[in-house]
Amino acid sequence: MLKFLSKVRIEFNALDPRTAACMEFLAQCNARKAKESNPACQVQVKRRTDDQPPQITVTFVNGVEEKFDATATPAQTIRNMILEKGQYLETEQMFREAGERWPVIIPEEELNQPFAGIKPKKAEEKKQ
Repeated sequence: MLKFLSKVRIEFNALDPRTAACMEFLAQCNARKAKESNPACQVQVKRRTDDQPPQITVTFVNGVEEKFDATATPAQTIRNMILEKGQYLETEQMFREAGERWPVIIPEEELNQPFAGIKPKKAEEKKQ
């Protein structure tokens, strides 16, 4: 997960009962496997003393910053969102390195063409 990030900032009040997602996410960030995937990723923890809700802010390697309300979003959901966006970034980078345009635009007529590996449905099968 950290391999897609350059910075993680976790903010919470330790006395706030809504910090579960922050604590779980911090544990995931501190896991050996996560740290090994990107040792350069900065993980910052800010312990607050006010009533601000717990918040997790991540900065992707391309500089895009995203904030998550940790009271409403479970740590696993945040992790999955990061992995999904990270896979998108990897795909984008792969296309750019190959000299291809990004995003890939597929003409409408090509979307409707039959694919060689798929047999078209027979009329009888379509009725069912």
